[in-house]
Parts: sequence; structure tokens; C-alpha cells
Amino acid sequence: MLEMLDDDGRYAVVRGHDTLTLSDRVADVGATILPAAGNVVAQLTMRGTPILRWPYDSLTDFQARPAWNGIPLLAPWANRLDEQAFHANGVRYPLNPDSIDPRWPLPIHGFLGFAAGWRVTAEGADASGCWVTSRLEVWRRPEWMAQFPFAHDLVMTHRLADGRLSIETTIQNHSDSPLPVAIGFHPYFHLGDAPRDTWVLSLPAQRRWVLSPALLPTGETVPTDAVYADRHAIRLDGLALDDVFTDLDRDEAGLATIVAQGQGRAIEVTLGPRFRALVVYAPEPRANDAPFICIEPMAAITNAFNLAHRGLYHDLQSVPAGGTWQETFSVKPSGF
Repeated sequence: MLEMLDDDGRYAVVRGHDTLTLSDRVADVGATILPAAGNVVAQLTMRGTPILRWPYDSLTDFQARPAWNGIPLLAPWANRLDEQAFHANGVRYPLNPDSIDPRWPLPIHGFLGFAAGWRVTAEGADASGCWVTSRLEVWRRPEWMAQFPFAHDLVMTHRLADGRLSIETTIQNHSDSPLPVAIGFHPYFHLGDAPRDTWVLSLPAQRRWVLSPALLPTGETVPTDAVYADRHAIRLDGLALDDVFTDLDRDEAGLATIVAQGQGRAIEVTLGPRFRALVVYAPEPRANDAPFICIEPMAAITNAFNLAHRGLYHDLQSVPAGGTWQETFSVKPSGF
């Protein structure tokens, strides 16, 4: 183990064999990141209480049977596409069916969620917090370029400060064409031992997208207020969610904040302005599985590439040739 501390000893970075752990010893919050396995956040704890779903005993166990848990990156697209292809800049790009997860009938969550190849480029701790920065050079891998032929790097900085974990993502476009942006994250949260029937969600979203039976946006939206009596106090008791939202309420800095809480415990997720969509996934609990809620920051809605091509979605972002895209979301637990 290698430990790096700030001068006051509040913030620390601990490097293990395959892990990096950020610690805020005053707030008693810690985050463990796995650069060798998709740069996923495997653990987020407050006073020793796990806040993320992580049913694994080791990194080897996770690598042997990877599945969506913790806080994984979804790239180069998040959620489903409606065919084995995507459209960008007026061109249709077919996907190789052999590279798509056979457990799903449609391409879902891209192919970088569990990617090896992330390289740690910086880490440190000072009075402002502790952090680790990692880079994935997507352009170096022919099998990835064959699926998404836009040469680019992904750079992520995980920072812990004042009990808040922030994840900053940068896309550096090295190609000669605009790179469409539909990345996202899929955090799996749970509220300790607070029963699910006490969970309440505060949802700052004005529009809910109408979904097909395959959970794909149809192009229509409805006011969120027409779906929930009070979108700032949605009780999860008996309610299952797998919904797409946009038109988020934002403060003067352009930030949108979603809060899940129950029995005094709370998880606050704050999205920067370039995370323009939100997916909330909160299924009914399954046997032998603790309840969880996924509050998912998205740069674009589900199937954004193809809906934009058809003129049904008008908020798809892109990175100009030689340019960068950057945005941050953060997670702050309390009451654990």
C-alpha cells in the first residue's frame, strides 16, 4: 500500500495493487476506484456504511463476471439503441453483433463499461481534497474503433472533498469529424437499512419521455407533474421506475440536484449543465437482493444518436474536430 496525505491529514489517497481509495477522514467518507476494470467506483461509504450496490468479494471476482454495479461509465453511448447500428453526422454505422452483450436484445450501454486500459496519470491530496485522474486512449484499440470510429480519449478525475465525490469526465476528440456525445453513468445506490417503503425521491425534471414497450423514447414527452402528484416527493413504496427525464430545474450555476432519502439518510446527486438528461431506475426488489435506486446522469436521452438522425431529438451534443467536452456530476451522502 502507498498512502498520500495532505498536510493536515484530512484527505488521503491510498494506492493498492489494483485499487485507489480516496478518503475524507473528517466527513468519514471513502471511495474506491478500479482503474483496471472500467475505472468503476466499486465502493462509496460513509462511516463504514456502503452506499453502492457491490455484490463482489474481490476485483478478480468482478472481472470474472462483470455486471452493472457500483458507479460505471456508460460509453460511447448510454442505455439502449433501437437497432444494431447508430447514426452520426448523417452516416449509419453498423455494429458488430459479436461485440454486443448477448443477454440483451438491443445494444445497451456501449462497450467501455468494464474496459481495461485505463492509465492513472495523476493523484494527490491537499487542503482542497484528494483526487485521482485516469485516461483511456480509445483510439489505440482497433476493435473499439471498428465499433465507434471516432478517435478520442476519455479522461476522468475522481475527487473527494467535504464528503462529496465528484466525477469529472473529459472527451478529447482527435478525429476530423464531430464526435456525438451520449455518454452517461449508472450509479447503484441504496439507503443503508432504511426500508424501501420509506424512500422518497425529489426529482427536478419538468418533462418525462414516453417510452415504447422496449423502453425506447418514442419522441413524445409529457409534463412530469402530470405523472406524479408531487415530483419533489415521490414515494417509492410500491413504485417501480425505469424512466427518462429532461428539462431539469437548475440553479444559477446550471446545476440540477436529485435527492433520494429515507429515515434520515440521504443521497444527493448533482448534475452539471452538460448532463442534460436523467434516467431513474428503481425496480421492485428481487429475491436475495437489497433494494437499490439508480440516479443516472446522461449527456443525452436513450437512443439519442438515432432519434436525432430522425429529427425526434434536438439536444444531442457533439465535440468538434480537435475539441473537448467536459462535465461533472457529484454524489454527497448524509445521515449514514
